[in-house]
Amino acid sequence: MHDCITRHGGLVWGVIRRSVKDSTAAEDLVQEVFTEIWKKAAFFDAAVASEATFIALVARRRAIDFLRRQGRQPDFEPLEAAGSIPASTASAPSLNCDPEAVKSSVASLPDDTRQLFRLFFDEGFTHPEIAEKTGLPLGTVKTRLRRGLITLREQLRRVGIPTPQPAS
Repeated sequence: MHDCITRHGGLVWGVIRRSVKDSTAAEDLVQEVFTEIWKKAAFFDAAVASEATFIALVARRRAIDFLRRQGRQPDFEPLEAAGSIPASTASAPSLNCDPEAVKSSVASLPDDTRQLFRLFFDEGFTHPEIAEKTGLPLGTVKTRLRRGLITLREQLRRVGIPTPQPAS
């Protein structure tokens, strides 16, 4: 293996670096290539291709697989670079709400919905736990909570309290 790395290390490095710009990732890939060559050495056939071609193809496949994996991952950027507001200065809608308006809006909801709100928001039960505790079907629990939140949001908008937009 030492001879293989000595003879073909530059070839593998060149193939990987043409595709992968991050040097740390490229170094990891070079290591993976030589590990794969070690495991798949029995597949090498001198009648089909030269040793260098076999090694270059393994390197190329590894680089392509890496790029495909990278393409499936979302691009992350630091929050400062994204232009976001630091958490200490951001104002959440709940901080701007009039607690009395929220309390009166919740009080206007039907009793069964208020009970579900209490279990979910105050006591921290999950949807399945609420369904078990109340004897309601899970779908009913989820629907009533969702409808209650929609009603609450509409009521708060009517009194002029800003609410977050629902996810589509």
